[in-house]
Amino acid sequence: MLEPLVLLPGMMCDGRLFAAQIADFSHERSVMVANLTRGRTMAALADAVLTNTPPRFALAGVSMGGIVAMEMMRQAPDRICKLALLDTNAQADLPENATIRETQVKKVLNGGLQAVIRDEMQPNYFSEGPHNERILQISMEMAKTLGPKIFADQSFAIQHRIDQCETLRTVEVPTLVLCGEDDRLCPLHYHELMRDLIMGSRLEVIPGAGHLPTLEQPKLTNRILKEWLK
Repeated sequence: MLEPLVLLPGMMCDGRLFAAQIADFSHERSVMVANLTRGRTMAALADAVLTNTPPRFALAGVSMGGIVAMEMMRQAPDRICKLALLDTNAQADLPENATIRETQVKKVLNGGLQAVIRDEMQPNYFSEGPHNERILQISMEMAKTLGPKIFADQSFAIQHRIDQCETLRTVEVPTLVLCGEDDRLCPLHYHELMRDLIMGSRLEVIPGAGHLPTLEQPKLTNRILKEWLK
């Protein structure tokens, strides 16, 4: 029996972020997309996921989901048999981001969710490509489904996260570090750091993708994930 796969979505994303992965992997193993709406800290979010997952599982997280995955590894390393960190950041949030995040939250809570997602966040998400309009629409629909309160809660959790570099030094399970070549939010050097911290991990860079390669380059992303899951 193959181990279950738990997927952790990025900020203001849900299972639609992983549509191609669910379709590809669920015929051979149990695939679960975790709910990252139950808490205002990374510790609380990680604890909520651990409460609702099998005893042992492979874990893959994108962006904020990757940050939660690192916190899960800190809290319960014995429960995770494989780890994949996609387009994410092991370090604490920069102090200079606080004003930006707090301003965005105020706008969103005053009815500006769509404008913030469309004008301030999505322009940094994607590589140039023929499917951008469709991917932008999926991203907007996910954000609208989750709504302003979840935006505020997730922003708070990201802003106040802890540095997980020491956690990564302790990882002993097969680990994949993956990023889109054109990721502007979490550039390549973030992933090189994670690769260097985790003994035996491997780094893969996806051409033609930015911050969300599971949507932008699903076939190549799935091919690499399959290798990791072997």
